[in-house]
Amino acid sequence: MKKFKDKYRIPSTRLQNWDYSWQGNYFVTICVKDHNHYFGKIINGVMQLNELGLVAYNEWLKTPDIRPDMNIQLGEFVVMPDHFHGILIIGENKYNTRRGMVSLHGIEMPFDIDELHGSDDQRGRDAMHGVSTVNIPGPKNKFGPQSKNLGSIIRGFKSAVTTYARKKNIVFQWQDRFHDHKIRSSVDFMRISEYIKNNPVNFHRKKFRK
Repeated sequence: MKKFKDKYRIPSTRLQNWDYSWQGNYFVTICVKDHNHYFGKIINGVMQLNELGLVAYNEWLKTPDIRPDMNIQLGEFVVMPDHFHGILIIGENKYNTRRGMVSLHGIEMPFDIDELHGSDDQRGRDAMHGVSTVNIPGPKNKFGPQSKNLGSIIRGFKSAVTTYARKKNIVFQWQDRFHDHKIRSSVDFMRISEYIKNNPVNFHRKKFRK
């Protein structure tokens, strides 16, 4: 484990060549601090939400309405005693349509549409010599302190729950980070959806492995 400013730092779980504003289906897991059961308890395989658990549930439901410009849909989700699981679907929107994907040596790489622009003369010379006019950047993790991406959605959700807890003097704290998994196929989507639905029943039996 690496140190940052003399403190141990957990390595990032982000995909290093993926922009988290892009269209995609994302499975997210958000845990609370120290695995405390802040959101309720499970009785006979059924999650019984307490006051804060209901707030977390309803705040997640609001996500598409709060951010209508991001074209968001919600898949299966569940609020558990000490964590949250959900599928978030980011569709095509004005924030992710200016970037496309090109294939370089068989690897999908991002490029900005504006980078295709140039003078007609230059494009003509490039075409004659078989040279691409597209400036293809290297792999870059676009996940960071930005807006209109997966991270901003999760930050907003976490902040709403935390704000409610503080107003009601409820002792509560999230873990600093969250875990994400890019869903790459319909089989993956169905498998994760079933896992989420069955999570309350299986909570004390096993942990999900990606």
